[in-house]
Formats: sequence, C-alpha cells, structure tokens
Amino acid sequence: MKIWTSEHIFNHPWETVTKAAMQKYPNPMNPSVFGVDVLDRAIDKQGRLHSKRLLSTEWGLPSIVKSIIGNTRTCTYIKEHSVVDPKEKTFELQSTNITFTNMVSVDERLTYKPHPEDTEKTILTQEAIISVKGVSLSSYLEGVMASTISANAGKGREAMEWVIRRLNAEIEELAATARGTIRTPMAAAVTEK
Repeated sequence: MKIWTSEHIFNHPWETVTKAAMQKYPNPMNPSVFGVDVLDRAIDKQGRLHSKRLLSTEWGLPSIVKSIIGNTRTCTYIKEHSVVDPKEKTFELQSTNITFTNMVSVDERLTYKPHPEDTEKTILTQEAIISVKGVSLSSYLEGVMASTISANAGKGREAMEWVIRRLNAEIEELAATARGTIRTPMAAAVTEK
C-alpha cells in the first residue's frame, strides 16, 4: 500500500473553486477522463448537496506496467461521491476505481475549504491510497501509480484554473450583454490578464 498526499492553495474563493470542481470534466488538461455520468444528486435535510457520479477514464499505464499486470485494456470506471456543504463551506469528494479491483485499488479523497486566514483563497487537500494486489513488484507498481497520480494532480489544478477562467469569461459576457455591449469571451479573458 502506498499513500500519496498533497495540499494546494487556489487564489479564488471557496464558492468559485467549488463551482469549477463540479464542472472540471471534460477539460483539455485531463483528456483521460472521457465521460462523466451523474447517477444521483440530492439535497439532504441539512442543505448539503450529495452527488454520485461515474467517471469513464483511460488509464495511461506504462507498457511495462501493462505487461506485469497482464492487461492491455486500460479503460476504467471510477465511482465518485461528493458532498457540498454551503453552510460549513466544505466540499468533500471521495472516489474509487470499480474496474480492475482484483489487481488495483485507488481510493482518493479531496477536500476543499476556505483558507483560514484569507477567505479569497481555498485550500485543497488530496490523499490517495494505492494498493496493488496479486502481482510481483507490487511496491514498484504502487510507486509508479503514485507518481502518475501526482502528475495528474498538477494537471487537475491547471484544469481547475482553466474552468475558473472559462466561468469568469461567461460571467463577463453575460454582464456585457446585460449592459447592452457585447464582448466576446476571448476579449473578456484577455482583459482579465
């Protein structure tokens, strides 16, 4: 078993980051996620939004890993459950693979909370527990997978920034339309820089 952890600070308020996280896929930074299906979405008595989604992904495993686990098929499905608590300002997301579970399990947990010292910032805490079972060199494979998760986490943060820019451009376009002046989303994005 290998445990990978990370913490990142977004220079955006919690509400903005949460909206972006809910709309993160598809994005050009993570083309391996090619499908997102909402299985269930409900608000509980405390006002928290619970979502269950199924993500379709293409695990880009190195060829040596494919040969060790004896599988060339790398399409996998991930079950995701998230809870958005607008009162406590927390967004917790848990995911686990539901394909290849006899060989590999990756359990991931992400938590988004406002920065305690600056409400215009959001802290993302990530943890992944990786277990490779029933094959030789499992410790090596867990290390390779942890490195892949780390690289993908960086791409995920880039994707979040991309989604936030896209959302801000859409808001600017709507505001411009409401004012009676139409600016293209690209012009709005250029103005922000």
